[in-house]
Amino acid sequence: MAVSVDTVYQRVLALANKEQRGYITPQEYNLLANQAQLLIFDEYFYEIDKRLDEHGNSTEYSDMLDITSEKLSPFLNTNVDMAAVSGATMTLPTSPTLHKLGTVFYNDGTRSVKVERIDANQAELMGQTALYAPSQLRPVYVRRTETTLQFFPATATPAYATATVNCNFISKPAQAVWGYTVVNSQALYDATLSTDYALHASEETNLVYKVLELAGVVLNKPGLVQIATNEETSLLMAQKQ
Repeated sequence: MAVSVDTVYQRVLALANKEQRGYITPQEYNLLANQAQLLIFDEYFYEIDKRLDEHGNSTEYSDMLDITSEKLSPFLNTNVDMAAVSGATMTLPTSPTLHKLGTVFYNDGTRSVKVERIDANQAELMGQTALYAPSQLRPVYVRRTETTLQFFPATATPAYATATVNCNFISKPAQAVWGYTVVNSQALYDATLSTDYALHASEETNLVYKVLELAGVVLNKPGLVQIATNEETSLLMAQKQ
């Protein structure tokens, strides 16, 4: 279940107006909405990394690693074919938008082999050492650009193709948009022109506070950062009681 882009905006306005800190226009809100969403989204990866070395708990609904993994699960894409292949150069999938690349695979018709990522210096050294040279059973790749990979060895049987090379990746959340129509010089919410946040429903409150913080810093609206900080503190205290 997604988070309503309108609900978050109305809560942001209510908090800002309550403290008489000024009006956040729809244009400003749309600018900050996606920045806030991406900041929260990227925190998931740090949270998972932090929790991996901790012991989980046996409570079904309160294990933080499980909770964070659940929030990420809608963005997980598995065994997606490359967008294009030219010789040993692979173009990564473009739809949905790739955010973090996971495991890359080459399928030779009988097995699916994991392709290990290395850096350019390693590729050069491996090519000079017969014992460690990449092979069809032990292929490697170098990330050349944001969208392309170079495979080693340069050829394989069957040949590298969109049908034989695929990958797992985390996709980027779709952009949230508060759509509106202008009536009597006022912007009125229009659901048909809007796109809700892609994040888990539990992130609604975090989105409100994050937008407020960004508005205070980016839009130079004094006091909004403090409002967000106070609200976050109140929420944390309530959760501990």
